Amino acid sequence: MLEILYEDQWLVVVNKPANTLSVPGRGPDKYDSILTRAEQLFGEAHAIHRLDCATSGLILIAKDLECQKRMYAQFRERHVEKEYRAIIRGELLGQWGEVRKPLRCDWDRRPRQMICTQWGKDSITQWTRLSIEGGHTRVSLKPITGRSHQLRVHMQSLGHPILGDEFYDSVETSDNDRLLLHAYRIEFFHPFTNAWVKFVAPCPF
Repeated sequence: MLEILYEDQWLVVVNKPANTLSVPGRGPDKYDSILTRAEQLFGEAHAIHRLDCATSGLILIAKDLECQKRMYAQFRERHVEKEYRAIIRGELLGQWGEVRKPLRCDWDRRPRQMICTQWGKDSITQWTRLSIEGGHTRVSLKPITGRSHQLRVHMQSLGHPILGDEFYDSVETSDNDRLLLHAYRIEFFHPFTNAWVKFVAPCPF
């Protein structure tokens, strides 16, 4: 099943559950994904972008290759605006800020990523503190670049990893059965009508 928030003849906006693959992986145990479910529903479906398996929230699926191509261009040219919501460990000081730290794959511990000033790719995250809740901080995160695990590594680098993060939060907490990271909002130019469109998926935590 797919939770479809919007659909037209060109694209679909889906609210992805946590711990669900965006696209299929290797092996039959990793076949189920948002993309394969969309293929079964629409016949043709193409991934426009991805979310980490553990992350919930908004994901876009193209119904044909031309739509995918046009949306790829918008992501590449940074015309797409994205906002995530997360709860991070501890009380974050300040109201807002920006993290600019280059990232690369941690090859010895894949799929983990790491900060690397020599070989890493430029990575930028803007954050805003929303509230303090039970000793932790709810934040809005806006990735200016789209590196793998970017938000997760950048928050850890501030000393405030995202709760429930199996890779970057060293403190085990039994009360979190998922990563508390959600793709909350996405805005872009519709690839065929050129209208500026905005979608929001309410935060489930």
